[in-house]
Amino acid sequence: MVVLSPFVYWAQTEKVISLRIDLKNVNEPDVKVLEDKVKFSAEGIGAHGRTQYEFNLDLFSSVKSSILDGEQPATVRVLDNRVDLVIQKEKPAWWPRLTAQPQKPAWLKINFDLWKSEDMQDSDEEKRDVMRDYPGMYDKLQKEEMGYRREEMIKVYLIIYNLFQLVGYTYILAVIGVRYAKLGYDSVNDTYEHVGSAMKFVQLMQYLEVMHPMFGYTRGSVWTPFFQISGRAFVLFVNIEAEPRMQTKPVVFYLFVIWSLVEIVRYPFYITQLYKIEIGVLTWLRYSIWIILYPLGFLCESVVILRNIPYFEETQRFTVPLPNEWNFAFHMPSFLRFYLLHLAMAGVFLMKHMYKLRTNKLKPKIVIRKCK
Repeated sequence: MVVLSPFVYWAQTEKVISLRIDLKNVNEPDVKVLEDKVKFSAEGIGAHGRTQYEFNLDLFSSVKSSILDGEQPATVRVLDNRVDLVIQKEKPAWWPRLTAQPQKPAWLKINFDLWKSEDMQDSDEEKRDVMRDYPGMYDKLQKEEMGYRREEMIKVYLIIYNLFQLVGYTYILAVIGVRYAKLGYDSVNDTYEHVGSAMKFVQLMQYLEVMHPMFGYTRGSVWTPFFQISGRAFVLFVNIEAEPRMQTKPVVFYLFVIWSLVEIVRYPFYITQLYKIEIGVLTWLRYSIWIILYPLGFLCESVVILRNIPYFEETQRFTVPLPNEWNFAFHMPSFLRFYLLHLAMAGVFLMKHMYKLRTNKLKPKIVIRKCK
């Protein structure tokens, strides 16, 4: 279940932190101010309509969490269009940011109406114009806000991309399954005719995953997805699309099923990671399903390439014989034999890589408890 957070606008003075929570028609908010954390939960009308909203903030430094010397550590004011929360700092000091971690949540904004800096003097008589008096600081804060908005846009884009790919591979698997349920094994030979175009489209879309780390949208290597996606593209476009006789072979049916099963697990896993949601079954499948499907996929790809060698010997497709004006020769069947050797080595490397990821992700967590 996705937890909805309201927009929160914050400001500070040397002694207090002010939070303006953008919720309307709130009755009894549940507010807890701990030593270095603020927890809020309430039902109200926000950006997603009337529903339950909540947020947790790990604060940069300590605040007062209990009543000391008759001073109220936190003041909550429930108004018609917002909830105001004023929190007393443990020690008077100017914080460089509100949260303990440098990454600010997308729903946390700066309240420029109340904003003060260390250079400003607290004054109730005169309201300072931040834009006029401190243009450098204003531009800096606005730039920071734009940076967070960019991160949010990247997140939305990645969710849409992964969801689109999930729908594409689910469609391919559904068409294959429905046809097999109706026609039985007779549907196998026509697999490429019915889902070949969809498979080519989603396969080409996967090259965006090569560009994502290049643009900084995701972390990780560029070359690993490039070689993996290009290997599939070589089998699909060069060995199946270019040779009509290969398109009717049963191995294409099994290959498309294997590729689709891998992806309908991988893309939902990526979506949950973007939302920072951990689903145990999905995580286990992501790092375990390859143990069966990857070797079968390598086997099917090898069969496609091996069966194509006599076809390319016959048609001389993609072969460049001598003599020619470039003084260059290329023999496609010989290249396919070399590629089969390369595919075997790449398969071993990829299996080792996935095993290492699985070990790191699924290793049991060791909890050390102190004995009293």
